[in-house]
Amino acid sequence: MTNVVLCGGSGTRLWPISRTYFPKQFYKLIGNISLFQTTILRNAGLCDDFLIITSKDQYFIALDQLEEIGVKNFRFILEPVPRNTAAAVALSCFDALANNSRQLFVTPSDHLIKNKDAYKNVTDIARDVSEEGNIVMFGIKPAYPETGYGYIETAPEEDTSFLIARVTSFKEKPDKDTASCYISKGNFCWNSGMLLFKPEVLLKELSELCPDIYESSMRAYENAVKEDSKVWVGESDMSNIREDSIDFALLEKTGVVKVIYSDIDWSDLGNFDSIYNELEKDENNNVVTATEDILSINSKNNLIMSNGRMVATIDVEDLIVVNTDDALLISKKGSSQNVKKVVDELKKRNSELRTHHLTVCRPWGSYTVLLESNSYKIKKITVKPSAKLSLQKHFHRSEHWIVTSGTALVRVDDKEIFLKLNESTYIPIGSVHRLENPGLIPLIIIEAQVGEYLKEDDIVRLEDDYDR
Repeated sequence: MTNVVLCGGSGTRLWPISRTYFPKQFYKLIGNISLFQTTILRNAGLCDDFLIITSKDQYFIALDQLEEIGVKNFRFILEPVPRNTAAAVALSCFDALANNSRQLFVTPSDHLIKNKDAYKNVTDIARDVSEEGNIVMFGIKPAYPETGYGYIETAPEEDTSFLIARVTSFKEKPDKDTASCYISKGNFCWNSGMLLFKPEVLLKELSELCPDIYESSMRAYENAVKEDSKVWVGESDMSNIREDSIDFALLEKTGVVKVIYSDIDWSDLGNFDSIYNELEKDENNNVVTATEDILSINSKNNLIMSNGRMVATIDVEDLIVVNTDDALLISKKGSSQNVKKVVDELKKRNSELRTHHLTVCRPWGSYTVLLESNSYKIKKITVKPSAKLSLQKHFHRSEHWIVTSGTALVRVDDKEIFLKLNESTYIPIGSVHRLENPGLIPLIIIEAQVGEYLKEDDIVRLEDDYDR
């Protein structure tokens, strides 16, 4: 069985922690490993291998995190543009047939499941049910009337204590009263987004009930560039796949879908209220996660998350306070579903606060913006051992580089320079240049950019090891 890990979301309800280019599945929200890593480790004992579906921008983050936990039996499908879960699932089925995968277990990459024994039990049952030609959905027994989840209605005559039920309808995220009504009826469950099926079964249903997505996904997979552990889907082929969820495109129409009621202590950690519910509280019922001390005076029932700065609270309660290097979110508890509205407004303003942190991951390492104005920008750049940046030039800025750790091999036009600790060089506007770390430890430099335009799109790449 192959675990298909859907890893392309942006987690907008967890801004400012979650950003487009570093979404919540890669953030270490609980403990010392990310939700993505937790998902992989949780399914490692259940599945033979992993098929990770993500974007080109997130590929290297996922690759680094797989290396951290020592997992090697994986391959990727890289989507150049997001087209929702119907396209992702269809592409995974075509890949499964090409790689002789008998069953696919589709899971989001950013959920928390704490009852591992119950999880294994329902997964084993779902495997047996899928062998009979069914597409199995994992429905979560609802603990309260949640308005942030979709619901699955099952046939009322079914005995849900037997776990397996027929699906009769799907319900969108309801209001509070409607959710309470669902709970009282007893035959509704939360839609977890997890599926288990045989790939040929799902493709047969898709070809009959949603032929356009079937055909365009098949063409996209056939035309994709396949190399080692990666499938690179072409941008035009991907764009031709209609954007739709697998629920709307197929599951609401097919007659071979069943749901397994799953009491597995599950949360999608989709907003800060759900994070508050999952984390350990102090004596004042506060949840505090911080890299610096938190000073809390007569404050209770708060979630306080901070990265790098002291946060002090006085006489406050029922608040969500999330402090990052470049943004501060303050919300009443119970209102964190509305964080998405902040992200929508940032998108209207074309703000990079929506997409990037001050520290940005790159395939060769990372950079952190330390100081910025209209005419200059100071960065800390970290380059992995044996890695190098693209051969590039800029039309609007010059750069000064100072080595603070490691060694650097620098190309400037037709010259090569070797720099050690506390040595520096200058890159004039328009010069073709490249930075490389020839050493065995990370290279760290301080870069000072000076110019009238300092955004990242003033990069003309002439050669690049990472096909950007």
